[in-house]
Order: sequence, then C-alpha cells, then structure tokens
Amino acid sequence: MTTTGRHAAGETTDPRGESGTEPKAEPKAGPGTDSGGADPGTGRLAILRAARRAFTQRPYAEVTMRGIAADAGVSASLIVKRFGTKEQLFNTVADFGPAADRLFAAPPADLGRHLVLTMVRLRRENHSDPLLRVVFSLGNMDERTLLRERFREQVTARLAALIGGEQRELRAELITGQLLGLGATLSLHRPGAGERATPEQLADLYAPALQRLITGH
Repeated sequence: MTTTGRHAAGETTDPRGESGTEPKAEPKAGPGTDSGGADPGTGRLAILRAARRAFTQRPYAEVTMRGIAADAGVSASLIVKRFGTKEQLFNTVADFGPAADRLFAAPPADLGRHLVLTMVRLRRENHSDPLLRVVFSLGNMDERTLLRERFREQVTARLAALIGGEQRELRAELITGQLLGLGATLSLHRPGAGERATPEQLADLYAPALQRLITGH
C-alpha cells in the first residue's frame, strides 16, 4: 500500500458484522441493496460490513474484492463503483473520523452522557459499533496497524484535546477503553438486557463513570 493512499477519508464501524463479537451473521443483501435497509439501492453498508470483517480478520494481501462482494451479497463491480480500488476501500474501513464527529459533538460538561447515547444509537441505527473494530487489529503487524494509528489520532488524541486538564492523555485512553468495553459488552450479551434497555437507561448507569474521567474529578 502507498503512504498517500492510506490517508483517504471514509466512515466507520466494526469487523464482525460491525458489532465486534456479534454472534449472528448479518443477513445478506441482494445486488444493489443494503442488508440493514439504511441505504436502499446502494449496498454501501452491506459492503462496509463485509469489508470490515475481511480487513480486520485477515492480512491485507489475502483480502479480495470478490470475497468481500460474496460476503456482502453484491457484485464486485458494485464495490468498485462505490469505493474504487481495494486500497481505497481499506482506507474507508480504517477511518474513524465520521464516528468521532458524532461522538464528540457535545461540550465536556455533557460529554459522558452524550457518548453513551450516541454509541448506542449508532449501533442500533447501523447494526454496528463505531469503534470496536480497532480491537481486532491488536497484535497484527501488517496494514491493520493503520487502524490503531487512525484510532489514536482521530479518537484518543482528539478526545484528549477536547477534555483538557491534567493527565488528559491518560484520561482519554481510559475513556476510549470504557467505550470499547461498552460495545464489547453489548455485543457479547446479545440478545440480553443491554439490547432491551433504552439508550437513556444505559446512559443513566454508564455515563457517570465516564463523566468523572472527562472532568478529572
């Protein structure tokens, strides 16, 4: 992969059906459709789900556009039409920027609750976790290390700058760790109480600990 090609923009979510430890396979989409129903007629989300699974579970060189197409239930030509080359598709998978834009769209005083509400709503809207795929890049020494680099730059470092104060880098790492833990827990226990709970109920229980890290008190 080229250095410049690895910095193309894109969008986010997760490896295994975009929900990390998601136990159920995503329903397949027919050609030109999306399995989640969020982008009818484009297949975009179905392709992204399949690409996230492929790129986070296998070395880059072993991933093929035909394999991603088969997993997504679309044609390989549709992937080329929507995303271009394999490298461009990988860069889309490796970009956490759009998710960070939504997650951090609140002032520090209200950020803890906003983070939980947004995480849960993103998962349910897109059948996906916006951050959890980074976990599957741990220990890999190929192109998947770009996932960690992007995560540190676009999520952890951005959060540290937002919250400010003493030990902000450490606090930002702990906050992102708790967000990853929330995503993993909801995926692990699906179906379960977390899936039945409303975003507000989850925020009532989970957000106070995040807010203490955000404010530093």
